[in-house]
Amino acid sequence: MNEIIKSIEAEQLKPQIDEFNVGDTVKVYGKIKEGNRERIQIFEGTVLKRQGGSNRETFTVRKTSNGVGVEKTWPLHSPNVEKIEVVRRGKVRRAKLNYLRDRIGKKSKVKELVR
Repeated sequence: MNEIIKSIEAEQLKPQIDEFNVGDTVKVYGKIKEGNRERIQIFEGTVLKRQGGSNRETFTVRKTSNGVGVEKTWPLHSPNVEKIEVVRRGKVRRAKLNYLRDRIGKKSKVKELVR
């Protein structure tokens, strides 16, 4: 039974996934359906967390829009996620950046990783 589930999940995985980590600033190109039209909307923000594994893996991105914090969570292998583009690499020491939710302005920035 376990092998059947694994084979079904393997079919749902995307062949190419962009490399990004927690703390990175990313642009997520998400498909949005409006009536019978479909368009792509860009959501740019900091990756707060990645969780799960295989085809159930999700990631959460946070940005501030008009002074209000907005978070969105997407499944990594969803067909509604067109692509993920890394804008900046972040230097963090944690797997989940929940403390950024309480911060406003410059305090909510993540240091850039210089390679």
